[in-house]
Amino acid sequence: MRISAVSPATEGVAALFRELDCELEARYPGNPCRGIDVPNFERAGGYFVVAQEADILLGCGAFRPLSDSFAEIKRMFVRSTARRRGVGRSVLRHLEEEIRRQKFRSIVLETGHGQPEAIGLYESEGYFPIPAFLDYVGNPVSRCYAKKA
Repeated sequence: MRISAVSPATEGVAALFRELDCELEARYPGNPCRGIDVPNFERAGGYFVVAQEADILLGCGAFRPLSDSFAEIKRMFVRSTARRRGVGRSVLRHLEEEIRRQKFRSIVLETGHGQPEAIGLYESEGYFPIPAFLDYVGNPVSRCYAKKA
């Protein structure tokens, strides 16, 4: 498996986003998906990666700067056919390494209460619960986490 930094506008990524959004809509009917506005994401210094074997995209993940000190993990997703193989953990660790390389001090992220797999991954990697932040404040399904970079 290879993890590569690419633009979220890269061919094939849109299909990953559609799968992720469909899964989120099924788990949280009526709750809006918070995708990536590619031009704003890239202009703000966002970093996006895909995990792949040969030419097959297995998953993706990203982070965006929130300040000089904080980065937010976004759009973590692994296709159902590639789950339970360490893809998500590898993507997360890759993102964390880049966050540290870019000198951010803390990492935050949001997931939903209906994603126990994601919550388990984040907690096993040392993330701890925090109060909701930014647009997640007041969203009853949001679960927010942080970790020192």
